[in-house]
Amino acid sequence: MSYDIIVIGSGPGGYVAAIRASQLGLKVGVVERSELGGICLNWGCIPTKALLKSAQVFEYAKHAADYGISISGEVTADFDAMVKRSRGVADGMSKGIQFLFKKNKIDHIAGTGKLKSGKTVEVTDADGKKTDYQANHIILATGARSRELPNLKQDGKKIIGYREAMTLPKQPKSMVVVGSGAIGSEFAYFYNATGTQVTLVEFMPNIVPIEDEEVSKQLERSFKKAGMKVMTSSTVEAVDTKGDLCKVTIKTKKGEEVIEAEIVLSAVGITTNLEGLGLEETGIKTDKGKVVVDDFYRTSVEGVYAIGDIVHGPALAHVASHEGIICVEKIAGKHVEPLDYGNIPGCTYTHPEIASVGMTEKAAVEAGYEIKVGKFPYSASGKASAAGSKDGFVKVIFDAKYGEWLGAHLIGDNVTEMIAEVVVARKLETTGEEIIKAVHPHPTMSEAIMEAVAAAYGEVIHL
Repeated sequence: MSYDIIVIGSGPGGYVAAIRASQLGLKVGVVERSELGGICLNWGCIPTKALLKSAQVFEYAKHAADYGISISGEVTADFDAMVKRSRGVADGMSKGIQFLFKKNKIDHIAGTGKLKSGKTVEVTDADGKKTDYQANHIILATGARSRELPNLKQDGKKIIGYREAMTLPKQPKSMVVVGSGAIGSEFAYFYNATGTQVTLVEFMPNIVPIEDEEVSKQLERSFKKAGMKVMTSSTVEAVDTKGDLCKVTIKTKKGEEVIEAEIVLSAVGITTNLEGLGLEETGIKTDKGKVVVDDFYRTSVEGVYAIGDIVHGPALAHVASHEGIICVEKIAGKHVEPLDYGNIPGCTYTHPEIASVGMTEKAAVEAGYEIKVGKFPYSASGKASAAGSKDGFVKVIFDAKYGEWLGAHLIGDNVTEMIAEVVVARKLETTGEEIIKAVHPHPTMSEAIMEAVAAAYGEVIHL
């Protein structure tokens, strides 16, 4: 069978590319060896947010008295029920992709895809049967998986990755989380909030190290306030799994420390799924474990494209989706612009949440900008006080000379919903003065953006 486009992988890059291609009148097939929706919908973005919501509700229930609500009896976390709910949410989303495929007349080709010469994809099904499919254009969207360190090999039982962390048979009493990026910090928050004794270990001087330093420090304070042990500038040297508990040897500035825990969660990043794709046989160039592409995701082989985690750029679901849309619109002959990677928002769904876009203050200074910085604390926000969530702030950075909005860094309740205002404003090259003059509803968390911008320009009212 032949197609206009075959997509290998059905994650947020692959399935979005497929749907957009179908909307443009192209005949599309998607090769997927597992559940539709890929890691994001089934084992990443969506089910983790379900777990995090359970943890948040549990925390609300424990502090119900703070809101004038009396709950008789002890409030307990049902770990199994939380996991079951999370899996149910993921299953529902995957079925939603099945519906979208049928609606858009997209063929799901079950199996593992491999590139062959002559614009051919060889698909091996679960029984080992191989079938060749032809396409004018082939898009690689195979995503990534949990990265393993040589001294932190995952056994799936005592040393685990993010996938096992979502479906543990029982809640551990203690856990060491290695790596404090979004994945590590989110799981550290979830397990700590639901009763596990958590130690978070980070090699860099600050947790969530890609974030603005002030944001990192605030999250560390919040984590410690919640009872979590946070170890920065520290590395895991070895893990002894022979006994009932793992003995984790951690190198710190003050020397070595051994911590015992039931589970060690390795969250030290991801590695791309490039094996077995036929890249070498077909001559597709790679660099440092990533497929080399141009601004429109064309590889070194005509008719073959790559998007998402397997190409250079932020490994984020929303990035993969936009790359997929740009890729197929270019294939369809539409006028498209390259993606602006300088205006990609990043979100971490801990409590408090983190959201950011653009340059950090340090990066802006190092780039030679003379800057205006505005900061508005949640403690001065009426809505945050009413919600009982005063930890956090909004920080904005402007170029003092031309007024360009260089970056924004938010930490606090609901900030992952608020960051889009900044992304759109930067896309439209909005000035700080325009943000100040735009009426923000009161009382809302989003007022903090306006107030932070006003602070940068010396016009803040409520601080």
